[in-house]
Amino acid sequence: MAKGMFVDVSLCIGCKACQVACKQWNQLDGEPEDFAPVNGELKAINFTGNSYDNTGRLTATNWRHVRFIELIDEQRTNVAWRMMSDSCKHCVQAGCLDVCPTHALIRTDLDNVIIQQDVCNGCRACIAACPFGVISYNNQTGRVNKCTLCDDRIHNGLETACAKACPTDSIVYGDVDELRARAKQRVETLKGLGHTKANVYGDTDILGGLNVFYLLLDEPEVYGQPANPQLPKRNLIPGSVLSIGTSLLLGLSAIVAFRNRGQKANHQNGKEL
Repeated sequence: MAKGMFVDVSLCIGCKACQVACKQWNQLDGEPEDFAPVNGELKAINFTGNSYDNTGRLTATNWRHVRFIELIDEQRTNVAWRMMSDSCKHCVQAGCLDVCPTHALIRTDLDNVIIQQDVCNGCRACIAACPFGVISYNNQTGRVNKCTLCDDRIHNGLETACAKACPTDSIVYGDVDELRARAKQRVETLKGLGHTKANVYGDTDILGGLNVFYLLLDEPEVYGQPANPQLPKRNLIPGSVLSIGTSLLLGLSAIVAFRNRGQKANHQNGKEL
């Protein structure tokens, strides 16, 4: 039975308890780029200045990121908040698995995708293959990192650290099929309350389904998510056809050029005779 998480953004209050719990349980250091010695003391730098969003992105040491989105109209009279606790989606069709040359990325019996640190060679192919930008290179270790869905916890019968810490149950851990049914009911409830754009992001229509999926109150792009994420291999055939076509055209052009050169040489030789 596949395990995953349902993230209901309509219940998120932006408290960041999930970020803290993720850091604590996984013993993740502070992001090196966000700290520097100033006058002999370690100081926080590189503040985003973007509302209450302090981390700004997912990194090798930030496996969970609470996004803060402020929607303000041109007249600056109407303001809407959108908040979302983001992480690895543990895709059913995972591009990172397909491209890893050492098979460091594997899928467990609970359907979560993890990175075997002792097998990873730091080639970063998985970073380019992930359409959600959740995998990052760790300069300290020379390998890549991302959310593991608290692999050690869930294989011992516990829920994920972020779900455990969430005070509003915006993040819920469980069987994916049960969570999907719960999400669909929640969408209908919200639409009945006037949230006409409420939708489930990550159902089976996206990469075979996301084991960590979301209930959004707006379009995916508003939350920094791709509307139609694609796997690298889906671009392989069109790219190959284009490459083959280009090669054929170049070959044909070369043949024509050599032929014209030969005809010109024969014509000149005829004149000399």
